[in-house]
Amino acid sequence: MDNNNSNRHGRGSNKEMLLFIRAFSPTTQTFFFSHSRLLQQFSLKRNPSTMSVINSQIHAFAGNPIKSKTLKPADPYSSLSSLETLKNQLSDPINAGFLSPGLKVLPFKKGKPLACSYDSIGDLPPNWRLGWVGLVDLKEIFDRFESILNEDLFVYLGSKPEDDVVYWAIDVLGGRERGEGIGLGERRFSFVELRTLMVATDWANGPAMEELAIAGHARALLEWHNVSRFCGHCGEKTVPADAGRRKQCSNELCKKRIYPRVDPVVIMLVIDRENDRALLSRQSRFVPRMWSCLAGFIEPGESLEEAVRRETWEETGIEVGEVIYHSSQPWP
Repeated sequence: MDNNNSNRHGRGSNKEMLLFIRAFSPTTQTFFFSHSRLLQQFSLKRNPSTMSVINSQIHAFAGNPIKSKTLKPADPYSSLSSLETLKNQLSDPINAGFLSPGLKVLPFKKGKPLACSYDSIGDLPPNWRLGWVGLVDLKEIFDRFESILNEDLFVYLGSKPEDDVVYWAIDVLGGRERGEGIGLGERRFSFVELRTLMVATDWANGPAMEELAIAGHARALLEWHNVSRFCGHCGEKTVPADAGRRKQCSNELCKKRIYPRVDPVVIMLVIDRENDRALLSRQSRFVPRMWSCLAGFIEPGESLEEAVRRETWEETGIEVGEVIYHSSQPWP
């Protein structure tokens, strides 16, 4: 596209999206799509008073049912009390089921949660569920990967006191898996990409969305543990603390407390109201027919609105006008 036309029609415009675009990166393409068709495809509805887009469905990775308020240390379902129970369960995994509260563990491998599929009804696609396991099955998985199981690998996710269960996540380290899939009882499990599960989820299925939220929370915590192995203050190794909810420097002269890091990001759907169009982009690594909204990290000293305008300009050369807040969601 002609650069002069792009600049002439773009700069100074007060529209939500400009009529001309250009790509600054050879690996990224940007295109216009029908705004109304996007609303229909993703089950969205428009508020006529503000023209803002409102999602009628729950967000992926939001609505975690076990991520409750911080409990007092003496509570048997708190992270500290649960860790003590876990230590006793690890010392005798055969009889661990007789201890209260019980536990369920979600294993991960390279950021992928353990999951299995099961047959659906009629012509509907197969459903899936997370591969929650007990200590006996977990030990079998670790043996399969020639990995050593210890209490420092467990990360506390939350609890359901009404079910007398504490939930944990764990990263399966070690070598290659021997064979395809993991057989546990009559079912076979495998480690599946989290985004694959997201695409395969029926967003109208409440329990499935809750499972997705739990998996997203677990992956985010495990990934943080993997990238925070050393203290940013003195450089010494860090060790897990508070059942994996934080880390602490092992240096006795430092002992800096380190908490999970959250990186704020904006993602935006740029629309042209007058021509009923929306702006999407794709990268060369995307699979065919895959498109994405624009997105980017918020820089220090920058508001959400400023980040939206800067990222849109940097990626497409387009200046946007009014920025309307939609909602927020966690993203592992």
